[in-house]
Amino acid sequence: MNEFPPLRDDEYYRQFYAKRRFRIFEKLRSDKPRVNLLLFLATCLTTFLTGFWYNGRWQAGVWYSAAIISILLAHEMGHYLMCRKYGIRATLPFFLPFPNLPPPVPMLNPFGTLGAVIRMESLIPNRKALFDVAVAGPLAGLALTVPAIYFGVQFSEIVDVNRENAASALYLGESFLFAQISKLAIGTLPEGKDVLLHPLAFAGWAGLFVTALNLLPIGQLDGGHVVYALLGRKHRIVAAAALLGFAAVCIFMYRGWFLLLLLILWFGYRHPPTKDEAPIDKTRMVIGILTLIIFVLSFTPEPFKF
Repeated sequence: MNEFPPLRDDEYYRQFYAKRRFRIFEKLRSDKPRVNLLLFLATCLTTFLTGFWYNGRWQAGVWYSAAIISILLAHEMGHYLMCRKYGIRATLPFFLPFPNLPPPVPMLNPFGTLGAVIRMESLIPNRKALFDVAVAGPLAGLALTVPAIYFGVQFSEIVDVNRENAASALYLGESFLFAQISKLAIGTLPEGKDVLLHPLAFAGWAGLFVTALNLLPIGQLDGGHVVYALLGRKHRIVAAAALLGFAAVCIFMYRGWFLLLLLILWFGYRHPPTKDEAPIDKTRMVIGILTLIIFVLSFTPEPFKF
């Protein structure tokens, strides 16, 4: 039995987005530029305060806020400009601020933001356009994330792991890609030493974290778009396997993923069809496979350790 019913004038695509769980995005429309600007400025403030409260210096707030905002903006503008190229109507980026209270109150969100989103308001014409829109965001963001990690780690402080405040420190898990960039920047650390990340490096870590989450090959995430562009309606095999794998990581390795798992289940792991289901070319197939490899290299199963 086919996963999707026969299409008639994009009927299924429209029905897919008419479902109640997608209606929360109806308010994020492109005819509200003041909302875009206000959310952007609010996110600049919340990320600045996050960097400032981590370090206690206003310079740290500037470093972190400027870097993470630039990474998020590059990611979303990659999507937006590719939408413009293919005539897909889309909103400008909506930044999502997340205010925290100052210490000693624990931070509910270590980034000061929930990221940024755009909303596509017209149908995707074909799998080629879907692919280009999907990969443009993560690759644009990665172009700023990698140098942020490299130079940020060089600016960071090498400290003893057994300092008195180690018990209260927040340790970040390292993906393979982050570890290799760090090693390239400062070499192998001596035993008993660790890196106290500069705000620029932390922004790079956060950017890589966001990139990996977006590249999960499930549903409406960027990775889900990529897999659908590669495989068409057979994407459900990869999506189901990825969902099961992610659930296993949540259960056996890091239960902090539980909320994201619930959101993925709520929005669904399937992907709606495009208007034209013609396969993409071999060059895009190669780029798509490399993009999924980036996901594997940048994903951190246990991102936070207390």
